[in-house]
Amino acid sequence: MTPEQTLKDRIKNLDWDQINKTLHDKGFAIVKQVLRERYCDTLISDYDADAYRKTVNMERYRFGYGEYKYYNYPLPAIITDLRESVYSYIVPVANKWMNELGFDKQFPGTHEEMKQLSHEAGQTKPTALILQYTEGGFNTLHQDLYGEVYFPIQMVFMLDQHNRDYTGGEFVITEQIPRAQSKVNVLTPNMGDMVLFTTNFRPVKGSKGYYRVNMKHGVSPVHSGKRHSLGIIFHDALS
Repeated sequence: MTPEQTLKDRIKNLDWDQINKTLHDKGFAIVKQVLRERYCDTLISDYDADAYRKTVNMERYRFGYGEYKYYNYPLPAIITDLRESVYSYIVPVANKWMNELGFDKQFPGTHEEMKQLSHEAGQTKPTALILQYTEGGFNTLHQDLYGEVYFPIQMVFMLDQHNRDYTGGEFVITEQIPRAQSKVNVLTPNMGDMVLFTTNFRPVKGSKGYYRVNMKHGVSPVHSGKRHSLGIIFHDALS
């Protein structure tokens, strides 16, 4: 089998019932060792290649301190495989969220159809990106919406090993609890781990039914070393 087929098989054989239950209940889920080390190394080694449509200096826009690059179409095969295969397994969670919050909206069953919805709204630029942080680097709390059309779940893959290649740089997710202080979730995924998490909000069951909890994500300051991650958003962008 080709490496791409092997990766698809790894995705297929994950325990999606448990992953989706955790994702639904918490708004995020860590899935261990989805990407093999050779994939991570290849993505990092290509960081300086001419394969990107846009480079963003985070400090310039006050997004934090670091740099990220958006891939151009056609995306590398590994990213296309991840984007298309994972989408098909998590779309039931997205649609369940819409039902629970009373939204008259359902997402299509395939990523190709989801991408078409983005393009019909003028959002035609790919949103897959690779991020690089050095010592002192961080990412402020944010949401990756990119336009009116957006899928409510996204994912990130860690490409370096925590406490070996870098220290600090934890992945942070905050929950804006109504009429209360925000809750902070601090995650330390390792090389090859996949983190699935809400793009914008998730439903939480209260005494009178489900209510909406807004969530943001970011990266805490890197203390030493260099940290790379691959971000995959399922909708495209206006620019």
